[in-house]
Amino acid sequence: MFNKILIANRGEIACRVIKTARKMGIATVAVYSEADRNALHVEMADEAVHIGPAPASQSYIVIDKVMEAVRASGAQAVHPGYGFLAENAKFAEALAAEGVAFVGPPKGAIEAMGDKITSKKIAQEAGVSTVPGYMGIIADADEAVKIANEIGYPVMIKASAGGGGKGMRIAWNDAEAREGFQSSKNEAASSFGDDRIFVEKFITQPRHIEIQVLCDTHGNGIYLGERECSIQRRNQKVVEEAPSPFLDEETRRAMGEQAVALAQAVGYTNAGTVEFIVDGDKNFYFLEMNTRLQVEHPITELITGIDLVEQMIRVANGEELSMTQDDVKLTGWAIENRLYAEDPYRSFLPSIGRLTRYRPPQEIAAGPLADSGKWQGDAPKGTEAVRNDTGVYEGGEISMYYDPMIAKLCTWAPTRAEAIEAMRVALDSFEVEGIGHNLPFLSAVMDNPVFVAGEMTTAFIEEQYPDGFEGVDLPEPDLRRIAAAAAAMHRVAEIRRARVSGRMDNHERKVGRDWVVSLQGQRFEAEVNADHDGATVKFADGAVQRVVSDWTPGDKLAVLDVDGRQLVLKVGKISGGFRLRSRGADLEVHVRTPRQAELAALMPEKIAADTSKQLICPMPGLIVKIDVEPGDEVEEGQALCTIEAMKMENILRAERKGVVSVINASPGDSLAVDEIIMEFE
Repeated sequence: MFNKILIANRGEIACRVIKTARKMGIATVAVYSEADRNALHVEMADEAVHIGPAPASQSYIVIDKVMEAVRASGAQAVHPGYGFLAENAKFAEALAAEGVAFVGPPKGAIEAMGDKITSKKIAQEAGVSTVPGYMGIIADADEAVKIANEIGYPVMIKASAGGGGKGMRIAWNDAEAREGFQSSKNEAASSFGDDRIFVEKFITQPRHIEIQVLCDTHGNGIYLGERECSIQRRNQKVVEEAPSPFLDEETRRAMGEQAVALAQAVGYTNAGTVEFIVDGDKNFYFLEMNTRLQVEHPITELITGIDLVEQMIRVANGEELSMTQDDVKLTGWAIENRLYAEDPYRSFLPSIGRLTRYRPPQEIAAGPLADSGKWQGDAPKGTEAVRNDTGVYEGGEISMYYDPMIAKLCTWAPTRAEAIEAMRVALDSFEVEGIGHNLPFLSAVMDNPVFVAGEMTTAFIEEQYPDGFEGVDLPEPDLRRIAAAAAAMHRVAEIRRARVSGRMDNHERKVGRDWVVSLQGQRFEAEVNADHDGATVKFADGAVQRVVSDWTPGDKLAVLDVDGRQLVLKVGKISGGFRLRSRGADLEVHVRTPRQAELAALMPEKIAADTSKQLICPMPGLIVKIDVEPGDEVEEGQALCTIEAMKMENILRAERKGVVSVINASPGDSLAVDEIIMEFE
């Protein structure tokens, strides 16, 4: 076995590989850019080597710099993680020339299957059903439009060397095809150093389901079930689960056997993923093969008990697979939510800054992975698992230079319904402050009826949130539970204030029992009667709820029992009450005496400032292009400028007709959130 492995990556995947290597007794080497000097993966590794400036194009994807780190550290093998150099055949070739093992597939398999155009041709020759499309290289936007018309709209414009949703656009007409071609080409060049583009038919109402395969160098290959990855935003997966709620055993077996056959046809070894698009009749079509470890691999580990990183290392060491297909059992259900540094209230645009508070829920070991002894870390055992793969820490910076993913929160339980409920509680318990993040959106998805029923497609976000995510309005029963909790918590806070001030001799007796709780436009009159074990809250309509908790004022997280059901609240202080966050809702909760509530109802509402004549920068980023000039008349939907942030190009468009009066930014400018880019008459 190897004595030392270098991880040619950063963030949560580097940390995850380090954990398995450490458990196997293998020393690890981290590489880092200037921006990652104090990163978690650098701290966790046994050694760390600096490889260049912050931009990935000057550090993490520069093969020569990584190879220098390999030589300097004496590493015997390199794990590439995903992204960066993970599917770079030249990198695999450079390692082979140096006599260093690549923890991934051979160069030939990367070239054959890592390139989307080549892989589709091979799949077609192998008799695998593929999505209709044009597999040749497209020279320019005019040719892209011509091909799109031949295939028939809608079409998907994709980077041949792409991945992770980058370099991908959906076009429904000629204008979008022309614009999408150029944006995809630009993103592909900056992210992968390869700007080749192809076009394929975009199948409406599809499900995105992928098969995990594992092959050794002795001719053995197995599949480890499937992952449902249909909930995507801008072609980037957000929520995944294993197994899929849609597949039956017959379809699962057919997809798995086809995936393994395809992998073996190209001499594939190590872990890989074959992605399929599946229609409503369970017909499946090959999309692509990712010749690397997938971001969502933890949920496969949770339902199979197989540590994929360990298997990758063993295969790279020349070992034969220790299991056969008959040994693979899928047990229970696992869900993964990707926590991103992006603002769901601003169309999911990237957010950067310092994590002033970062407190993930406690990890809990359960299920096949815990039973197999492959669980990473010292989590206590339970009946439901909670796992958080992360590469950040409280006080750390979220940089504009890299992918915005903060963590991957996973839960496992014996059934899908139980896994969803475990995820709801885990999301409510996850504390993140200092940056915009998508925790509220993830919570909303877990309660969405379409998701709960398992009926989602890749159009889920577009269909369920057509006007963007605007927060969550909780139903009345949930509001009543929160109102009861807030009334009980407010009483505790009032008693503490009275005690600290010394104004009352018998604090508990002098604090009133009658309160009015206002939240989400609703008003609850409540009488709070406390005892040593908790509080009984009686509402004006006669309903009664029992609240039990050990929450004390100042705690940022409250875990309560309300009528026998757990309620987890993130707690902040506002004048006259609390800011409470639960199940995706962000609530200003006011708890007042009846007289205070009467007076508050007479107060005028604050009117927001008018920004309708300004184009505001929605995220920190770099201005790539300005499409208009002062004096130009613009139409609704017209492109105004392009901003690049976290390796993605974002086109800002006019919301209505108008005339440009002033432009305050130029290409190459770095802007902060809410800076004014241009103004209109």
